[in-house]
Amino acid sequence: MKNFLVYISIAISFIYCDTVYRVPINGTIDLGLPPFIKRTIAEAELNKIDAIIFDINTFGGRVDAATQIKDAILSSEITTIAFINRRAISAGALISLSCEKIFMTGGALIGAATAVDMSGKKGSEKVISFMREEMASTAEKRGRNKAIARGMVDEELTFSKLFIEGDSINVNDIEGRKDGKLISLTTDQALKYKIADGESEDVNLVLNSLGYENVTIIDKGENWSEDIVRFLTNPVVASLLTTFGFLGILFELQSPGWGIPGFVGLTCLILSLSASYIAQLATMSDMLFIFAGVGMIFLEILVIPGFGIIGISGFGLMIYGLYLLLLPDIPVGEEIVGQAMDGFFIGLLGAIIGLFLLIRIMIKTKFWEQLTAPNIQNKTDGYENSFGWETLEGKEGVTDTDLHPSGWVKVGDEKIFVVSQGEFLGKGTNIIVVSVDGNRVVVKKLIK
Repeated sequence: MKNFLVYISIAISFIYCDTVYRVPINGTIDLGLPPFIKRTIAEAELNKIDAIIFDINTFGGRVDAATQIKDAILSSEITTIAFINRRAISAGALISLSCEKIFMTGGALIGAATAVDMSGKKGSEKVISFMREEMASTAEKRGRNKAIARGMVDEELTFSKLFIEGDSINVNDIEGRKDGKLISLTTDQALKYKIADGESEDVNLVLNSLGYENVTIIDKGENWSEDIVRFLTNPVVASLLTTFGFLGILFELQSPGWGIPGFVGLTCLILSLSASYIAQLATMSDMLFIFAGVGMIFLEILVIPGFGIIGISGFGLMIYGLYLLLLPDIPVGEEIVGQAMDGFFIGLLGAIIGLFLLIRIMIKTKFWEQLTAPNIQNKTDGYENSFGWETLEGKEGVTDTDLHPSGWVKVGDEKIFVVSQGEFLGKGTNIIVVSVDGNRVVVKKLIK
């Protein structure tokens, strides 16, 4: 009986013990991170997890990614804790401020959240204003000092006193209170000015101090689909997808019908678009531009003969939509705009160069020779004015490709290159050979 009661007590303690998710935010904050954070928060809410502790050690990253994470944390019903494990710089500071509680290890740092480009140049006033008030509003939501939050972004702000929890405090130990200096707080300073709630070197001690005893910590990581999104949104991979997407479409426009290059190009563009949409980089307007452009190109290839204003307009719309796809839907600095422009032109230029080289290589192969001119005459055989196709005049056949107005047809066992009388004839159309002049074979649609 005694053993039975022991087992019951163990089972009850297991059922009612606190469960906490530990979520790492390390390295560069990129666009692949928000989907992982959102999924984890949604899962925690569904499973009624007691708290989520974010293990943060980052020098920052993309502001748009940090903003998405901040919004997800602020809207969460789960208790959120930021455990700053050495540093939360720039975008990491915004994520930390969005949590209900902040704990820092000894010698940790939080702040320096101004927007700069790769060369360290300060962002435009529009970008600085956005980030400054984003930090201030987040700090206000969590009951933290807005002046300090603003000073982490804008070095032009100055102050000598702060009002914290109703008390006026003279500030003389924060270097960033001076004009021209950004605010970064050490652990002691963050505790003094109520930015942080405690100091600890261990996650378990943090949870114990907050009343989470007998806690079960579950480490959360990215799943395979989130890893794929992070891979596809990598600037290098995104540029390659754009390159092969353009390359496939451009090569398809050079050949009649729709084949493998078109499918490859379309697949690359779909992968790029899907990853950007999941990462909230693509807006509905961006997608409408791209879909409209692709639709017009399909219309030109499959319906309208030749390649004219519809195809060119569609290609232009698709290019514009793909460029917009690289820009987030929030104010960004010159760094992000520059990355978008570089990635876009690398993709376009790479596609054009790749198309040129591919054509140069292919036209030297026997496969291309057989494909485009299977009955080509050799110089050693002498030249003739005719391929002997005069006997085909008046015979019926069927188009093997679209005629724009030229293309391939089958007449009996012969596959020959022909031209129509100026009309567009789709693949599979019944035709009749109208005339043969040397190697020029003219056909028209057969009307029965």
